Amino acid sequence: MKKIILASGSPRRKQLLEWAEVPFETVVKETSETFPAGLKVEEVAIYIARQKALAVLPLVSKDSIILAADTIVVLNERIIGKPRDRQDAISILSALSNHQHRVITGVVIAQNKEEISFSDSTDVYFHKLNSAQIEFYVDKYKPYDKAGAYAIQEWIGVVGIKSVKGDFYNVMGLPVSRVVKELEKIKG
Repeated sequence: MKKIILASGSPRRKQLLEWAEVPFETVVKETSETFPAGLKVEEVAIYIARQKALAVLPLVSKDSIILAADTIVVLNERIIGKPRDRQDAISILSALSNHQHRVITGVVIAQNKEEISFSDSTDVYFHKLNSAQIEFYVDKYKPYDKAGAYAIQEWIGVVGIKSVKGDFYNVMGLPVSRVVKELEKIKG
């Protein structure tokens, strides 16, 4: 069986692959999460995922299958990244409160010179959150490493999300059922 390399340090992506019982190793090389101007929002996450895959390519054996992903949050066609600090996290969550946003995860599966890439989009609707709820979440969970300043599997997802349309696990950081189907095609 060919080795699957997860090119991500995300504990959520690792957990999802473990839940799916996909054997993998993690190899991470720090990469920029910047992207060229003019990309459609659906292309941004794939672009960043591809950069992650390319960064680890020289570090792994040639027959390895590299799996890389990146998740972005989009509100009113504007990409919301990871919060810079506490105040930015509070500001982001205040903007998401009582609104719908999209969570887009771009996935790149690369082997040798071949690549499968796709993105998955999920609509998330937040209840109206008050400032005490937002501050409680930010202070307790410190969501500074999360696009959109939240993790759906934490307290805010349990009490603050009205509905989810699409793949729940995509919001966690990986549309794992689709990833498994694509990996099965490669491994034959």
